[in-house]
Amino acid sequence: MGLLDDKVVLVNGGSQGVGAAIARAAVREGAVVAVSGRRPEPGEALVTELTARGGKALFVRADLADAEQARASVARVVEAYGRVDCLVNSAGLTARGTLLDTTPELFDQHVAINLRAPFFAMQAAVADMVRREEPGTIVNIITSSAHGGQPFLAPYVAAKAGLIGLTRNAAHAHRWDRIRINGLNIGWTATEGEDATQRTFHGAGDDWREQAAARLPMGRLGQPDEIADFVVLLLSDRSGVVTGSVIDWDQNVLGGLD
Repeated sequence: MGLLDDKVVLVNGGSQGVGAAIARAAVREGAVVAVSGRRPEPGEALVTELTARGGKALFVRADLADAEQARASVARVVEAYGRVDCLVNSAGLTARGTLLDTTPELFDQHVAINLRAPFFAMQAAVADMVRREEPGTIVNIITSSAHGGQPFLAPYVAAKAGLIGLTRNAAHAHRWDRIRINGLNIGWTATEGEDATQRTFHGAGDDWREQAAARLPMGRLGQPDEIADFVVLLLSDRSGVVTGSVIDWDQNVLGGLD
């Protein structure tokens, strides 16, 4: 028996990185999986991979910065499979900006991807669950930076901190519908997107992962498959009644000082 046997799981922003790892873990645990993303090439490649492993998977092309497309990603899955049991919001924009140099356009981009997209995807998924009078689970991938973060992540922090509030508000609002909603504040993670970010914004070379690992307590970056296993647990009945929790998944102890 898998942890997610016969569940229909939508991973928004699931064509690469943490989202793709979650999709792989969900299929391994028996779920029917849909992943959304802007680019069809990685999305279709992931679906081919998951299908080859014996899973059932669907790619939904969606630009989640558009609220209507965020909602439509859920509608497409309901159309294909009849329902959405679990939703993961894993899409994220990490383009750099400080309080002093962030433009209104950059700020709006962060809000669109990091806050508005999860809001309207959750709206559509919860509406489906309530309509069917069935329980469901949602996990929002947030960030440990939402506690304050780096100076160069001002708009990112603002939007992700908003997602923490949204996670708790929605969990409280729909607890009597038996819809559990939790968040995961992930730390520094080795993904394709992080590699591009380090090279684009910080001039990193090919050895940036090794250099980063040497500065971290556990001697390595967080791994997408580890996060994926944690998310699957939160999506599954094995996480019990927990809802409205925002868990710090990081190797640095927030608030700890040397």
